[in-house]
Amino acid sequence: MQYAEKINSVIARPRVKICCISSKEEARMAINCGASALGLVGNMPSGPGVIDDILINEIAKMTPPPISTFLLTSETQAEDIISHYRRVYTSTIQIVDELENRQYQRLREALPQVKLVQVIHVIDGNSVSEAIEVSEFVDAILLDSGNPNLSVKELGGTGRTHNWELSKQIRENIQVPLFLAGGINKDNVKQAVDYVQPFGLDLCSSVRTNGKLDEKKLEAFFRAME
Repeated sequence: MQYAEKINSVIARPRVKICCISSKEEARMAINCGASALGLVGNMPSGPGVIDDILINEIAKMTPPPISTFLLTSETQAEDIISHYRRVYTSTIQIVDELENRQYQRLREALPQVKLVQVIHVIDGNSVSEAIEVSEFVDAILLDSGNPNLSVKELGGTGRTHNWELSKQIRENIQVPLFLAGGINKDNVKQAVDYVQPFGLDLCSSVRTNGKLDEKKLEAFFRAME
């Protein structure tokens, strides 16, 4: 088995990224419960969890090195993404919309130390083709349930599942790690992991109560993965 196949095959416990972190207290809670990564949401056209860049930077600075910090940016031009990153200095950039003209090389040149994760919103067979193509340029693919084609772009945080058959096809045809997002909770996580076999999982609404990170829900989710 090739290395890329190994890292995308199911492991005892997939990495878990907790997204929409809104405070230092939520960051600490997520880490203490077992998160491998924190999602920090910059300005978005819609969806939950948006915080200002000053707070993103403060959370990134306080996060210990084994934990990854993801800047979620809705910018679509390389120069704007670079500018956004230089206000926050996370370990990873999560590009939630389509990068214009596939300017990934420009990001690599300007930010060689930063990991790039491209979100693919799983809608139909075109999403599979897009994910396979884009995977050649990034460090990981994250599959979510939004729809960037709406008049107000829906770029994540929907709490909806999507067609996991398409997600599985993508995982089988890319050579980088795959994160699975979209409606994953304690009741369906086993099914999601067994079927798609992602490298990692990405959670937001399923571990929150009234928009706030819920320690009991976090603990229940991690127990369900055991």
